[in-house]
Amino acid sequence: MLRYLTAGESHGPALTAILDGMPAGLPLTEGLIAADLARRQLPLGAGDRMKIETDHAQILSGVMEGLTTGAPIALLITNADHANWAGRGIAPYPVPRPGHADLAAAIKYGYSDIRPALERASARETAARVAVGAICRAFLAHFGINVIGRITQVAHETDPDAFARVIAAAQDDGETLGGIIEVCAENVPPGLGSHVQADRRLDARLAQALMSIQAVKGVEIGDAFANAARPGTQAHDPIRAGLMRPTNRCGGIEGGISNGSPVVARLAMKPIPTTLKPQPTVNLATGQETATAYERSDICPLPRAVVVAEAAAAFVLADALIEKLGGDSLAEMAPRMEQARAAAPALDGQPHVFWPCGS
Repeated sequence: MLRYLTAGESHGPALTAILDGMPAGLPLTEGLIAADLARRQLPLGAGDRMKIETDHAQILSGVMEGLTTGAPIALLITNADHANWAGRGIAPYPVPRPGHADLAAAIKYGYSDIRPALERASARETAARVAVGAICRAFLAHFGINVIGRITQVAHETDPDAFARVIAAAQDDGETLGGIIEVCAENVPPGLGSHVQADRRLDARLAQALMSIQAVKGVEIGDAFANAARPGTQAHDPIRAGLMRPTNRCGGIEGGISNGSPVVARLAMKPIPTTLKPQPTVNLATGQETATAYERSDICPLPRAVVVAEAAAAFVLADALIEKLGGDSLAEMAPRMEQARAAAPALDGQPHVFWPCGS
């Protein structure tokens, strides 16, 4: 079983992550992880925090001479902005933002103000997830599986050439924007996941991982929402001679099991709660109605969230592939992967249209 934990606060000394269960023999360097971390810092729609941070994941364990050992992989990402907060003290911050974890976490944990909640709930934590996902991406790539994401919608806009203009207009208006991200995994072998138990279904595992990303409020696999309005004969993927599929409305997963077509998921991200334009709330210290106070934040997190979504999907697929193949090293897994591919020769090399991946 592949598993990971992250720890750290937005303005704490560092973020940390431990990835357990990665097989031995995978080539891994800090530079490989850095490529994905750099994508998470894309400037479009980003706030001032990205002008401070230059994220770098230091590998503390689980890798020797450039190869994973099978032991837990520990990662450390230093927060450069911590120096600006250290020794300054943390002023009480009793004004929760609608839509954020602020109020719910303060009630749950008995905080007198919301600072502890926002520090951990912050999307800054995704830097650690992206580092973990980069390792999983490298593992999948070793077996020819590629995970790629893209933005398909910003607010109501679906033209990629207009995204920057829409985001700039929202910034001028003191607003934030959400949208839709699509993630596609290409060359996934059939047989990942299982229908036999609810928690083994690949689509359920994928949906949970994507929904756990900050500000994501909806996930669909394949053409799920469009299929809800179609009759049954138009909602599924015909099976042709040689087990070929002319469409991929199911998103590459049937009955909780990958079927050899590209695995496709879309996630809906709400506008983030920290807005320059004030919103109505209550001061927890006084009980009086007031307005939110602005702290620096993104205008639109979508450009930087694409790699976060890829990381979440890569982790789930890597876990499912390890479950399918078994073994403790890549050398042990390689012949089993060949067997898995050979088990469905008609699907191997099947021509797929990558974008769009749907019908």
